[in-house]
Amino acid sequence: MLASRGLNILRAVSRYTVCNNVAKNTVQIRHSHGWSYRVGLPPKRGIVLAAEFLGGLTWWWILYHLYHDFGHIVGEFPYPVPEEWTDEELGIPPEDEDC
Repeated sequence: MLASRGLNILRAVSRYTVCNNVAKNTVQIRHSHGWSYRVGLPPKRGIVLAAEFLGGLTWWWILYHLYHDFGHIVGEFPYPVPEEWTDEELGIPPEDEDC
């Protein structure tokens, strides 16, 4: 029993040492693209300027229309005044009715 386990351990150790030797001797070369580890490459200046311009244009559009066309948000109808509602509109029964 110990001999069979000992053989398995020797096989695992030999595989581990062979794989490590192969991995240490191989080098991966990449010449086609930039490479960075856990850090993105900095964007190009033109892309940053375009993004800033489009973001500014978007906020101008939103704030301009909030100021000049506020009715699109709150509605274009007059706001109801609750003091003008009748008891019938509110669903309140008349006072002289017996329960």
